[in-house]
Amino acid sequence: MPFRPMLGYTALGVWMIHGLFYTFAAFAGTGIVDHEFSGRLSAVSRWFPESALHPEQRSHASGFVAVTNLYLEDEAGRILNVTPFFRYDSADAQRTRFDLREAYILLSGALGKGEWEFRLGLDRLFWGVVESRHLVDIVNQIDLIEHPNEKTRMGQPLAYLTWSAEWGVVELLGLPYHRARTFPGRHGRLRGSLIVDDSYREYESSSGKWHPDFAARYSHSVGLVDFGVSAFLGTAREPFFGLCTDCGDQPILYPVYDQIRQFGLDTQLTTGPWLFKLETIRRSGARNLLNMEEDFTAFVLGGEFSFYSLWNTDADLTLFAEWDRDGRGRRATNFFENDLFLAARLALNDVQGTELFASVLNDMGRDQRIFTVELSRRLTDTWSINMEAIAISNIDEADLYYDLRDDSFVQFNLKYNF
Repeated sequence: MPFRPMLGYTALGVWMIHGLFYTFAAFAGTGIVDHEFSGRLSAVSRWFPESALHPEQRSHASGFVAVTNLYLEDEAGRILNVTPFFRYDSADAQRTRFDLREAYILLSGALGKGEWEFRLGLDRLFWGVVESRHLVDIVNQIDLIEHPNEKTRMGQPLAYLTWSAEWGVVELLGLPYHRARTFPGRHGRLRGSLIVDDSYREYESSSGKWHPDFAARYSHSVGLVDFGVSAFLGTAREPFFGLCTDCGDQPILYPVYDQIRQFGLDTQLTTGPWLFKLETIRRSGARNLLNMEEDFTAFVLGGEFSFYSLWNTDADLTLFAEWDRDGRGRRATNFFENDLFLAARLALNDVQGTELFASVLNDMGRDQRIFTVELSRRLTDTWSINMEAIAISNIDEADLYYDLRDDSFVQFNLKYNF
């Protein structure tokens, strides 16, 4: 199996790491006061009980993941943080790759009655409050081949300035490089009938992946309410797909990244065991499923309720209910055009950190559902397990994800932490 690093991004990351180490070494001439090297090694097995739609696809995949983290801090409080990632997969060559999740230098200090932080390099950050879908979280690209739930994010090259005080937190980001979304390869499951070939990807901007993007967010807490308002201007993270009939021995899809504008709001009201949540965006410049530019609004509205000390034990039970709605309806380019998400999380709060999570995502316009069950537990101080099952039920023939109808799977993950 060929090893497929993300060549352009990897070269950029190596260059940035070299520069960051050189800069940090110059800063840290007075000495390192804190350092830590940690990581995780995982053995992963994924099994698809139903036969594949395409003969080149496999019903079983195994492999391993290595994630390490190097943390250095000097006497002035300057920090260098580097997190490389490597995955080997026996079935899909696209999943065997090296990547950089984080590689940044962090500077901080006082400003008036508040504090500032400046990060330069590669980092991941999270915006949002809901469980089912990270709607307003647009800075980092989705790593789709890691997991189909679209929640795993890749590192983003950035210059990131934060200013926090009693009046709230302001975040300003310059994003000089666009990372393309990952997609399963020919032998991988959870893909469509047509392969997505990233080597043919296109950009609306003549600057391509080097188009400078900008993002900003203001967040604050007022009484029981936490809220954030955000804006993004630049290259879309979610692509539209073009069809190429003469790019090889069979037709392929290629991603096209438009220039978009997005404004977002995320807010949470906390009152006792209740949390009420809302994420909503207004996006313009992106194309819909019919290859037509369409401005639209989308939202996730819902909440959660927690039962503490369940049945006089240490266990807690949290129930979730969320409504996902995309204003484009059936013209939407994602799964969440009009869906109801219901879930429950049971945390035993024992020494082993045992947690059980179960959910169902139900299409409110069609009789189709996605069920998820996940169990995680520590075995020792260094070993832990994670088991997950996803069942895809009654996908409609007219749905965007009809080709995934036989891709329900069970996954086992054994982790060693050091």
